[in-house]
Amino acid sequence: MGSERIAVLGNGIIGHGVAQIFAAAGHPVAMIGRNAASLDAAKQKIAASLAEFAANGLLTATEAEAALGRIVIGTSLEAARNAAMVVEAVTEDIPLKLKLFGELDTLCGPETILASSSGQPASALVANVKHRQRVIATHFWYPPQLIPLVEICGGPHCAPDVLERTVALVRGTGKEPVVIEKEVKGFIGNRLQFALLREAWALWADGIASAEAIDAVVKASFGRRIDITGPIESADIGGLATMVSFGNSLIPDLSTAQQAPEKVAALLNKGGMPGIYDWSKRDAAALRADRMEELFRWLKADREARSSK
Repeated sequence: MGSERIAVLGNGIIGHGVAQIFAAAGHPVAMIGRNAASLDAAKQKIAASLAEFAANGLLTATEAEAALGRIVIGTSLEAARNAAMVVEAVTEDIPLKLKLFGELDTLCGPETILASSSGQPASALVANVKHRQRVIATHFWYPPQLIPLVEICGGPHCAPDVLERTVALVRGTGKEPVVIEKEVKGFIGNRLQFALLREAWALWADGIASAEAIDAVVKASFGRRIDITGPIESADIGGLATMVSFGNSLIPDLSTAQQAPEKVAALLNKGGMPGIYDWSKRDAAALRADRMEELFRWLKADREARSSK
């Protein structure tokens, strides 16, 4: 169990999840938000999430109650002063982030790690920071309490010991930190995710196949094995010579669109829940619930795998 004090700046969908992660791992957490009402609502969401973890056997009721008790909420940045790490999780507003990192750099001692969970590279956040060696990107995936991956990238200014301490803190919560050695827009996960989405959108917009067919192909083929073998592993064990040859034939024909197809963008003008699917005839809530159930199943499998080692 951790003991270092963690501050989380922001209480939205990522912020309150990050607060839960560290509190469940034993860390005292200060969750800092703009107003009392949103902070109260965020803590209620954490309580509900912890109850789900208990219902799934991933925490006892006593552990869930203790985790919630470790989270202190407030609106003053002063609560971050003595934290071992501050995790920024505010809205995607670069001027706001620059302002906050500058204030945190002045407020916190030079040993405090200043991390951003937003997916922005660390070098984009240091304009107002004197101690740039302690700024680092820690990209938590949504929902952070259920997705194990955290992409960590120090950037050109980050000190090696800051990277090491960040990896250790994140790994100590039970997450799977992956270190990115060179800054790149979107990091690894979003680049891969949007490469697939670009091709899926292009296939639909060009009338190649229905949305149902495209999603079915992903879910019923490589989607079944990709959690065991990633794309590079799959290419290697499938026969690299064959994959290179086929890739050389296919890659030139893949979409290279620089933005979403007009046919997709036009859907934003629809009323209700915009999308390629007609969500008035589909149960989005049930689909989200099924996804949550599967994520919990994976968390249980991950814990069993760790305990067997």
